[in-house]
Amino acid sequence: MAITLPLQLDLTDVHLTDEQFYQLCLTNPVLNLERTAQGALIVMSPVGGDSGNREADYIIDLGVWNRQTKLGKVFSSSTLFKLPGGGDRSPDAAWVELSRWQALTPEQRQKFPPIAPDFVIELRSRTDDVGLLREKMAEYLASGVRLGWLINPQEQQVEIYRLGAAVEVRSLPTVLSGESVLPGFELAVEMFTDEV
Repeated sequence: MAITLPLQLDLTDVHLTDEQFYQLCLTNPVLNLERTAQGALIVMSPVGGDSGNREADYIIDLGVWNRQTKLGKVFSSSTLFKLPGGGDRSPDAAWVELSRWQALTPEQRQKFPPIAPDFVIELRSRTDDVGLLREKMAEYLASGVRLGWLINPQEQQVEIYRLGAAVEVRSLPTVLSGESVLPGFELAVEMFTDEV
């Protein structure tokens, strides 16, 4: 029997503590693990070359803007955030405003930071279920993320999530603005011509 990823395991009756989940991730470094606010464990597949390249490009663009402004910290998809709503999530790219990051203790920064990013990007790969990604975006907003972009190559669109606002959907190509969260940041998202 073949297993398709992402695989979601119901661990609500197991009640993993934060430390146990942290140790599970450390013990299994080859697995990409997340945990929902309800306690479900998610095992995700690695992305392919096209998705990985686009993800890297988005992180580079965000990082260049941040180096120029020095307004915060940029994080890759390898960073797992302990969200205030209870989930442990790793966006494809994330940004945290500098004073919020500096308010964390050194130990908090070394483990899974107990903070919701101010901004996240999720890039849907061909193995991602768009419904689960939309739930993840809603979880980000419920935890305090102020701006999020769900880039969906399969539907040639971007969904823009803002705290306290309805989701905006834009067709590709488009230029996205960091608005007041990332002042002056823009990201041009082209149409996707190959399978992602």
